[in-house]
Amino acid sequence: MSRAEIIESADAAVTGIEDGSTVLVGGFGLAGMPFDLIEALIRQGAKDLTIVSNNAGNGDVGLAALLAAGRVRKVLCSFPRQADSWVFDGLYREGKIELEVVPQGNLAERMRAAGAGIGAFYCPTAVGTPLAEGKEVREIDGRTYLLEYPIKGDYALIGAHVADAMGNLVYRKTARNFGPVMATAATTTIVQVDEVVEPGKLDPEAIVTPSIYVDRVVPVKTRHYTVQGAR
Repeated sequence: MSRAEIIESADAAVTGIEDGSTVLVGGFGLAGMPFDLIEALIRQGAKDLTIVSNNAGNGDVGLAALLAAGRVRKVLCSFPRQADSWVFDGLYREGKIELEVVPQGNLAERMRAAGAGIGAFYCPTAVGTPLAEGKEVREIDGRTYLLEYPIKGDYALIGAHVADAMGNLVYRKTARNFGPVMATAATTTIVQVDEVVEPGKLDPEAIVTPSIYVDRVVPVKTRHYTVQGAR
């Protein structure tokens, strides 16, 4: 039986997110970012959040807006700086936000490990770099590896293309990105979708995230953002 609940508004969907929560936020840059859920989280008011995402925000929208609102204590991401990351840059230079850089493959695998119940794993990425500091090192078959631990979320905010009323999810092209692993790695997964259809309308072979990993689904009208220029 599905446990997913269809929610009428983004504001209702983020109800209950507590101060200090670890929130996994989907999106590869702007692609697949759950803008409506992030904006609802800003209105909801939760603070001292730890955000796990591919990057640290673009322009002034989405994740960058959450950072600008002063709600984030720490960011775990792969790409904290790019031409349009001025919000994060400013906060970091002022010492107002913490950063943990995680190589992109490790980021995905650490969340996948959380969802799969894997206690830890060894990976060669970052050996010999500052990112290896403080990590257990082991040589296996003549190669050096670092011990990496799972990244678990209290909540995941992700965007999908279509859900059925049971909570099964289908994604659209690159908007899929980290959504599937984040859905498995969070205690509560909240999803915004373009449309909710009746059970049986989705091709079972196209379903990427099964409903067992989904808690709340909110249908919203798709919005597309672009970021121009830099500051």
